[in-house]
Amino acid sequence: MMNLPLFPLNTVLFPGMPLKLHIFEERYKLMINECIDSQQPFGVVLIESGDEAMGPLAQPHLVGTTAHITQVQRLPFGRMNILAVGRDRFRINQLHQEQPYLSATVDLIPFVQDDSDGMRRGEAQLRPLLNRYLSALSEAGFQVDEAQMPAEPLALAYLSAVVLQAEAAQKQHLLESINTSQFFARLISAYRREVALLDVMLAPPIQDSQSPFSVN
Repeated sequence: MMNLPLFPLNTVLFPGMPLKLHIFEERYKLMINECIDSQQPFGVVLIESGDEAMGPLAQPHLVGTTAHITQVQRLPFGRMNILAVGRDRFRINQLHQEQPYLSATVDLIPFVQDDSDGMRRGEAQLRPLLNRYLSALSEAGFQVDEAQMPAEPLALAYLSAVVLQAEAAQKQHLLESINTSQFFARLISAYRREVALLDVMLAPPIQDSQSPFSVN
């Protein structure tokens, strides 16, 4: 178990994925400065109830990801921009509110990696769906860089979870997967559904040659 300062957000962080934050609230300026001074991570947790900024501390979901600060840009009045990278999943055992910010006693819960053949099968199903999804997003006007697709299966899955245009609650469901098999299965199911929807949305309209009305 470890004690971890928490940053409740309206986003889900996955291991290996970057997170940019603008720090402006006093409680989070204090928290981030303490993390920088002690070279320790903070935990990113999706808000279950409450607000992200300004007000009472939000109630978080119980599974989150540690965030390790890699870059800091100092700004006037103690504000800062930071870049952090997700590393380890964790589960909250007990919340603490002794500080101005939220903290918790947590257990790290790395994904139980199934056999490598299962991972490769999951990747083989996921990768073409991701490529089709990115292509469809590009057709719809979203600019996505497809050049840096990870070769490692789990890294590809994490990136797929980030790219997926879905509600935060669905991404939290992905993060809470028990093992990599379940994670891949949930991702593949979500991508099949989203690719099918995008294909319908981007399909040209059917023109009825028997209609008395002009298409103009």
